[in-house]
Formats: sequence, C-alpha cells, structure tokens
Amino acid sequence: MNFKLALLALAIEAGVGYPGTLFGKIGHPATWLGALIAWLDRRLNREGDSFEVRRVKGLVALAMLLVIAAGAGALIERAALALPFGWIALGLAASTLLAQRSLHAHVAAVADGLATSLEAGRAAVAKIVGRDVSALDAAGVARAAIESLAENFSDGVVAPALWLAVFGLPGALAYKAVNTADSMIGHRSSRYLAFGWAAARCDDLMNFLPARAAAGLLTAGAVMLSGASPALALATARRDAPNHASPNAGWPEAAAAGALGLELGGPRAYGGSEVEAATIGQGRREATVADIRRALALYGRADAALWFALAIGALTA
Repeated sequence: MNFKLALLALAIEAGVGYPGTLFGKIGHPATWLGALIAWLDRRLNREGDSFEVRRVKGLVALAMLLVIAAGAGALIERAALALPFGWIALGLAASTLLAQRSLHAHVAAVADGLATSLEAGRAAVAKIVGRDVSALDAAGVARAAIESLAENFSDGVVAPALWLAVFGLPGALAYKAVNTADSMIGHRSSRYLAFGWAAARCDDLMNFLPARAAAGLLTAGAVMLSGASPALALATARRDAPNHASPNAGWPEAAAAGALGLELGGPRAYGGSEVEAATIGQGRREATVADIRRALALYGRADAALWFALAIGALTA
C-alpha cells in the first residue's frame, strides 16, 4: 500500500499546486495524455469502419493507453526511488495527478465573479463546465459551480488519491489516462459512440468506489460544517444518486446537495439544445454566491477527512 505516498502528494499539491510557468514550458500529464489520445483517435477511429470494428479499435486504443500510462508510471516510480530522498521526488511526480488546489481556485473564481456581475460569473463557470452558460441566471451559475465542485472532488481528488494509495504511481497514471480519455472520447456522439465506448465504461468502473467514497467524505465534511446536514447528505445520496445519468457523478453531487440544503441538477443546455436531467436534492433551487462559498467550505472539510482516512491507512498498513 502507498498511503504515505498519497498523503505526501496531497500535501505537495495543496501547498504549491502545479506552477503555471511549468505548465507553459512543458505542459501537464493531462495534456500529454490528451495528445496521445488524440493521436490514437486520428489513427484508429475511421468513419468508414462498421460500428463493431470501431468499438474493437476503441478497446485496442484503451489497452494501448493503459499500457503506456501504467508503464510510464512504473518507470518513473523506479527511477525516483533510486534517487536520494526518492520519496520526495515520487511525491512531486504524483502530486501532478491531483487537483485539490486548482479545483478550489476555479470554483472560488466563480463565486468572486458572480459577486461582481452575472457575466463575470458566467465567464468563470464556463471554464469548469461543458454546458452552455450564456442563458444561465445567477442561480444557474451557482448550481453549475457546486455541481462541478462535487463531481471533480471525486474525479480530480478522491479517485486519483485512492488509486495512488492502492496501486502507486502506475495505478494513478492509469486512472488519469482513462479519465482523460473519457472526457475526450467518451461521448455519445456519432463519432465516439462506438470508439469511445470502452473508455467510458472503464472510467465508470474505475470511479465506482471513489465516487461513493467521495459521497461519504462529503457527509463527514458536513459533520464539521455548522448548519450542514450529514443525515440529509447521506439520505439524498442514497435516494437521488441512482437517478443521475452517470452511475457515479450523482453520488458526490447528491451528498453535496443534501448537506447544503439545495436542489441541484435538472435540465441544461449543450450545443444549443436542452437536455433533460433529473433533479438532485429537495432543498432550495435558488443557489447563491454564499452557497458556493459554503460548498467550498464543505469541500475543504471533506478533503481533510480524506487526509485523515489516508493517515489512518498509513499508520495501520
């Protein structure tokens, strides 16, 4: 088990994040993986192939991606541990796969922007959601930010930390590769319905336990946040998460909705078309800037609960 490595990576990422100057010079693991996925898409995803052939090629692309990502992780891990103070070097490498600091910053920017004007709030939330934001009112912007915070707490913090704790850097890089592939090709569009099927299903599988763990951590966070309801967080997750279009995203979103006394989800627009979606929670629909800030406070406490759980693992493993 690599609980100590996960804790070290979380601490490094929380302290310094991923420096913008470094991103500008060499990019980021997600951009490197994205370039590989785009290359595989161009080489293998042929529109003239049958649906079955494109699905098989998508499976081949996913297998290649996993072998490269996990193999690179194993090589980096071995090289880092061969160095003096190699655990620190390995922690630095692993910290690039986590998003605690950047997630907080992006959602806080939505709160700050919305406090200034609706247009500023829309511009900030457009950076973290894929839906059309041009028609969102202030409550819609706030709900979108909170939904993104809850979902990305699972995808960007809990899941990579758990894969890192259990399988080391190879596992965390494999998870990051699949999650990036899902965001790029795991769509139900005509181009990706077949080719992206394997990536989408693999992402569902790899996030199954982390999403439910994230809901539990948000419930634990509600215990530590004045005015939040851990009982409603748990009850809402159990009742409403299965109604979400995603088998996983509904769990942290529902836990957050219940903890904060909000109603999230519902119809949203993509590409100019409205898409029906189930509502999550039975609280207030009119979310505000104050609700975004409370969601960030809940997130901070849930993140602390994650650190505590990993620390217990490190002491007992």
